[in-house]
Amino acid sequence: MKIGIVGASGYAGGELLRLLSSHEKFEIFYVSAGTNAGEEIVSVHPHLLNFRNRKFEITDINLINRCDLVFLALPHGESAGLVKDILPAVKIVDLGADFRLSDSQAWHSYYGGSYAGKFTYGLPELGDNFESIRGSDRVANPGCYATAIILATAPAIANNFIDATDLVAVAASGTTGAGRNGKVGLSASEVMNNLVSYKFGGVHQHIPEIEENLAKVNGGEVRLSFTPILAPMPRGILATVTSKLSREVAAEQVHKSYLEYFAESPFVSVLPIGAMPQTSSTLGTNSALIQTAIDPHTNRLIISIAIDNLGKGAAGQAIQNANLMCGFAQDLGLDSMSVK
Repeated sequence: MKIGIVGASGYAGGELLRLLSSHEKFEIFYVSAGTNAGEEIVSVHPHLLNFRNRKFEITDINLINRCDLVFLALPHGESAGLVKDILPAVKIVDLGADFRLSDSQAWHSYYGGSYAGKFTYGLPELGDNFESIRGSDRVANPGCYATAIILATAPAIANNFIDATDLVAVAASGTTGAGRNGKVGLSASEVMNNLVSYKFGGVHQHIPEIEENLAKVNGGEVRLSFTPILAPMPRGILATVTSKLSREVAAEQVHKSYLEYFAESPFVSVLPIGAMPQTSSTLGTNSALIQTAIDPHTNRLIISIAIDNLGKGAAGQAIQNANLMCGFAQDLGLDSMSVK
């Protein structure tokens, strides 16, 4: 199948190139990169040596429409303008936020600009999403924080262990999550030996995405207080989610329910009791590592999860979705073993 990557000069675009270069079924036919058009791919992604002598192309709707499937790895708000001109026969996985939300008011509140509509939400491990993705030609790849927090919380909501209106999440992410554009606050001199919260006070754009999709798990209301943290590392997310228990339950029962919930997933691993998720154990993979515990002092469930924000949080998950859309095994071309 002929594959296109639009926005391939960014970190997620580069990870798509790396992973797709060894995919058995996908041929990288078209690679575009806006302002980097005409530049050698290795000048932006020097680690991608198998793309020597290949250049980024301009963003051209005619070339996009010659693809069987296209990944849109563009800044938020830019995919919608392209999608309207992409032929129905071309499958789309959008890594941006343009088509993630059902609620137009939530889009206006957290993103601004025109509301573009809704694609199938591309988190295969959630509810009946697996089958929905397999039957879709348009899929919205989830946000990186949203992926971590939804996976961490869905089994607890599905089993009615917690008060879903009392979710509190704190998550640290690597600097690649902020994109490739140069910013003083993301320079090595500012980031190293430092931790800082950002989008503080419930304003992060992934909040409505998380609440909307977790609400589908049991049809109830979900409220999330979320604090993101910038961590001094290039990639990875470590999230801790807590909530008040809604009924008496043993820690072992919670752990068992998580094992059962993700039993069919090749990418989500619930660790043995006592083992803790580490971001380094997900580096370069599409894996999510989870641990659960109960804090008896506060009567709260605690869930820890680690993912690679460029893997399960972006490019890896996008390829997992593309595999399902095209009728392939969901783990084709994807590795669950870290490079640590």
